[in-house]
Amino acid sequence: MADLASDLDVIVIGAGLVGLACAEALAESGRSVVIVEKGARIAGETSARNSGVVHAGLYYPDGSLKAQLCIRGRMLLTDRTARGRIAVRPLGKLIVAVNDDELSHLSSLERNARACGVELEPLDAAAARRLEPALRVRAALLSPKTGIVDITELASDYLRGALKADATLLPKSTVVALETKAGRGWRVRIRHRDGSEVDAFSRWVINAAGLDADGVARLAGIDVDRLALRQYACKGSYFEVRGPLAKAVRRLIYPLPSGPGLGIHLTQGTDGTLRAGPDAEYVDERDLTVDEAKAETFAQSVARYLPGLSAEHLVPAYAGLRPKLAAPGQPARDFVIRHEAALGLPGLVNLLGIESPGLTASPAIAERVSAIVSEADA
Repeated sequence: MADLASDLDVIVIGAGLVGLACAEALAESGRSVVIVEKGARIAGETSARNSGVVHAGLYYPDGSLKAQLCIRGRMLLTDRTARGRIAVRPLGKLIVAVNDDELSHLSSLERNARACGVELEPLDAAAARRLEPALRVRAALLSPKTGIVDITELASDYLRGALKADATLLPKSTVVALETKAGRGWRVRIRHRDGSEVDAFSRWVINAAGLDADGVARLAGIDVDRLALRQYACKGSYFEVRGPLAKAVRRLIYPLPSGPGLGIHLTQGTDGTLRAGPDAEYVDERDLTVDEAKAETFAQSVARYLPGLSAEHLVPAYAGLRPKLAAPGQPARDFVIRHEAALGLPGLVNLLGIESPGLTASPAIAERVSAIVSEADA
């Protein structure tokens, strides 16, 4: 177990899925690792409030970090499943076009996916109906390797791996100051749950603070506005489907992506619950309540491909927040994963804008961060 009184190799800020994956990878490499988490439990914020989907990597531009790390991450999660550590359930996904006007968009998505090396099967209306009789669509793409995972199970597996390799978790603790030690590491001031503070010294700081990652970067002296690294909170709400359509589909059903999200889609929980969502709404406050009045809009969106769904079938479930680097109205941005040595901050690795497909990419992000540390230490 790492001792805060001694110099550490790595402090990981944030115990979401990405932070835990990084902690596991770095601890397994033989480094002393401390994970600082402001909450009382692991993976309790952004990680806990998403769809739990293991993506295939078909949406993201060829060559982007999102595409590369999503595809690699899915492979690594599949390997964990093969070793009995977690269970990724390959339900498969249909991306649907509901009319002729959407066919060109569907074709563009297929071309992008194939450029990234993602397996897809194009389906006409009849073939889509054979797979999912309740749907009414013009055409679809089948992504057979898209699946779901239990988020709590995955987070717990990362933590077990990290603790087994002698990492230390500090819950209810917050990093309140960061100071570089003239290129020889970092002084990290940590405030504990009782209000007491302690200074820890570490050669590396991994900023995996999710929604607060740009704030942590500011603590290190980075001008996030000048460098276009400010994050924007984007809220996504979910509704549970009840009644006769609760078992209407067996796969994940996605419309064509639009706006800052992937469109209001249907996903299965590991408990078999069918959910509609999320939508995408930029917000200033971290309010996680679900506006019941949105049920009508959700129903209209989903009824385009699942006829018969109405607002009365939808019950508020939960909401989550995503850290986006793209401001409202701006085009989508890629992940930022970088060692800040060029800014005169050696030993600081920033992970910013880690939204979807962050869950799927988490083991690949950890692999990349571990490689950054190893190469710099060599």
